[in-house]
Amino acid sequence: MKILITGTTGYIAKRLVPKLLNDNHDLICCVRDLNRIPENLKEKEKISFIEIDFLNISNVNIPYDIDIAYYLIHSMSTSSSNFEELEFACAINFKSLIENTNCIQVIYLSGIVNDQSLSKHLKSRLRVEETIQSKKYYTTTFRAGIIVGSGSASFEIIRDLVEKLPLMVAPKWLKTKTQPIAIRDVLTYLTLSIKKKALYNKSFDIFGPEVLDYKQMLLQFAKVRHLKRVVITLPVLTPKLSSYWLYFVTSTSFKLAKSLVDSMKVEVIGKPSEINTIIGVEPISYTEAVEKAFIKIEQNTIISSWKDAIISGVYNSKFSDNINLPQYGCFKDIRRKKVIDEDFTMKRIWSIGGETGWYKFNFLWKVRGIIDKLFGGVGLRRGRRHQTELTAGDALDFWRVLLADKKNKRLLLYAEMKLPGEAWLEFRIIKGILYQRAVFRPKGILGRLYWFLVLPFHAFVFSGILNALIVDDKVISKN
Repeated sequence: MKILITGTTGYIAKRLVPKLLNDNHDLICCVRDLNRIPENLKEKEKISFIEIDFLNISNVNIPYDIDIAYYLIHSMSTSSSNFEELEFACAINFKSLIENTNCIQVIYLSGIVNDQSLSKHLKSRLRVEETIQSKKYYTTTFRAGIIVGSGSASFEIIRDLVEKLPLMVAPKWLKTKTQPIAIRDVLTYLTLSIKKKALYNKSFDIFGPEVLDYKQMLLQFAKVRHLKRVVITLPVLTPKLSSYWLYFVTSTSFKLAKSLVDSMKVEVIGKPSEINTIIGVEPISYTEAVEKAFIKIEQNTIISSWKDAIISGVYNSKFSDNINLPQYGCFKDIRRKKVIDEDFTMKRIWSIGGETGWYKFNFLWKVRGIIDKLFGGVGLRRGRRHQTELTAGDALDFWRVLLADKKNKRLLLYAEMKLPGEAWLEFRIIKGILYQRAVFRPKGILGRLYWFLVLPFHAFVFSGILNALIVDDKVISKN
């Protein structure tokens, strides 16, 4: 079966692709930027990639002989104020392209839309569902609520709340009821629905076996983690205050926090159907889903994270436009040092940030993260998806990975913190020399002032990192 997949670098698709490959399908994956192809998929057989932006499909061709197409494009945390129109435009363009192929079935993952007062995002997803319907192919829509899995937005936000706050004074929407579903079950529905005639031109709600409110989800999560937590709900927190509460306590961006609060006020209860019998699946409980997520975390095998979506930060350009560091109108801090052990240095570079930290003056990086958070930035709380692996598009604290090229020994990061300008940080080994380049392109007088204010810290912060990448001070001190 030849299958087209959209949203390839998103949370769901990154997990769906390996499953479809294991089922021996031929895959055509759509990406906005060929530089963002996940490393674990680049060398795979039976998979090809095409660069396409569904907001602009001029001069775009997709293979005629596809059998199935997955529509997995969402914009939960987009910075655009008119995200509904953008999602509608993507759906229109997707439909026009697919109608010119031999596609039999389009499978779409949407959200449960049974409440009378839907959030903007759920209204938009319903509109997309209606838009992609066609007389030239069949559609199958699965409507899910909260998806629980390692790296999912809901899982990571609840984890932040539970593990950081012994006592939570929370908004009243914690009493809103929902039906969480495990990511493994979502993937089962998506993969086993291929060419199922009983599912043609139909929509199905998919959900776990329990109806829970968000407070119950927090407390059950805490129980799995063997933590005692107290949750008190207050009716006085406005949606805006609730958004700030989520933003400052968790790793979410403010835009996503605002979208989540908007959605969390709406009950997400699924309508029963025969879908479980047709597919042959028994969804697991919320507690079991959390337990399985932590098994993945403990094994360090998280495949995808919501934080790696570009819309979770501020970067919105093609990576290929920025993998060459700018030369003009920039301030630069360039340092170099001879490498003693390349394997050691490469491991240190690829492990930087997250739980490992920045090797030297970590407290200063934390202070910078707090300042960034106070000014509406992403801060340091995103961490990183994997302790030792990096790929283009990954979030790394308040950086975005533009290039992670082990073959050419180069790691390039782009700053997603709030800055009066743009900043890059590069690590590269050339002929046994490690080059560390910090480049800042200021915006106006404020940008220039910012550079000179932080310049005194560069002398020890950047030199400290460079030295730590060459030699482990802890090992020296032990000897």
